[in-house]
Amino acid sequence: MAEVIEMPRLSDTMTEGVIAKWLKKVGDTVKPGELLAEIETDKATMEFESPVGGVLLYIGVPEGKPIPVGEVIAIIGKAGEDITPLLSKVQEKEAASTTSSVPTPAVSSKATSSPSSTIAVSTEADGERLKASPLARAMAREKGIDLREVAGTGEGGRIIRRDIEAHLAQRIAKHPSAATPALSYTDQPLTQMRKTIARRLTASMQEAPHFYLKISVGMDKVAEWRTHLNQLSDVKISFNDFILKAVALALRKHPLLNASWTGEAIRVFHEIHIGFAVAVEEGLIVPVLRHADRKGLSEIAKETQSLAERARQRKLAPEEYSGSTFSVSNLGMFGIEEFTAVINPPEAAILAVGAIQPVPVVREDGQISVERRMRLTLSCDHRVVDGATGAQFLQTLKQLLEEPERLLL
Repeated sequence: MAEVIEMPRLSDTMTEGVIAKWLKKVGDTVKPGELLAEIETDKATMEFESPVGGVLLYIGVPEGKPIPVGEVIAIIGKAGEDITPLLSKVQEKEAASTTSSVPTPAVSSKATSSPSSTIAVSTEADGERLKASPLARAMAREKGIDLREVAGTGEGGRIIRRDIEAHLAQRIAKHPSAATPALSYTDQPLTQMRKTIARRLTASMQEAPHFYLKISVGMDKVAEWRTHLNQLSDVKISFNDFILKAVALALRKHPLLNASWTGEAIRVFHEIHIGFAVAVEEGLIVPVLRHADRKGLSEIAKETQSLAERARQRKLAPEEYSGSTFSVSNLGMFGIEEFTAVINPPEAAILAVGAIQPVPVVREDGQISVERRMRLTLSCDHRVVDGATGAQFLQTLKQLLEEPERLLL
């Protein structure tokens, strides 16, 4: 008996997918576990294995078209098998879905027109010629105004210039866009990743009461330690690796930052899995550094480099971009001095990292020196984190980065 293959849910945030490429065509034999298609999700493009074996009898969605999770994408069965009953059910389901999602347009006995459309200037009304000055007629013709819609205030109800101007002002007040020249534009189709980013971060800003804490951190010692360690290690350690290690240790000391809001409780996680934002062409993806507090700097450097590279290639496995308990977004490499980040739900906080820059600093003895400093901004969900808790976390983080030998203990 033929089997219906539905669009699978390949990530915890996936609501629809796109067939990036069919690897089989109708009539091909398919073995269980054999690659059937490449599916673009909100996080990555993944290979999809056929759950059953047989002959591919039907392809229900073309390449490049979004389709919701659970909808039919293919039918596999025996060669020559009649799948008409299955196709009828599929078509009925699609028809019902289309009917319910498309509103029935209202029917009006009167024609309507947009304010920007051009309307022929009428000179007749109920068989009688409209009274209008030549200037008023010319203005009406230029602005696309139907003279039958204009009330004349001239002698005997004659339409004059001020009547056209008053009518035009009323039209602009009702439809401000009518006064704005048309702009040229290009609609860029939304990728699955961009749709998910928009949906999740909009929900985050609407549901989580954000507040922000900022701190400046001296990075001279981290720079010295980084130079020294990179002379000893084959894996090059970045400033971001130091930050991730310090964040992990600070989370161990302040577990309420390593938590989420469930609606019924504050869920404090026992493991520390840090997501770090990576820019890709379609938007952002957040690979996860698991058990970050248990790893050394070289191990963190090696793993983050591998994850970031595969993220840019859209080749991450689901477990590599899901399950984070805290996130870090670093725009320092782009020269951004300071910014605020939107919390990645359901996490309780996210750290925004700015550029490391030389700045003048007044020391305790009153002397001025130049130090390399970095600005950090912590975005917190106030349902989970209070101001004092967030401040204590940042103090610990600052201490760890300004005394980086603590990271090696």
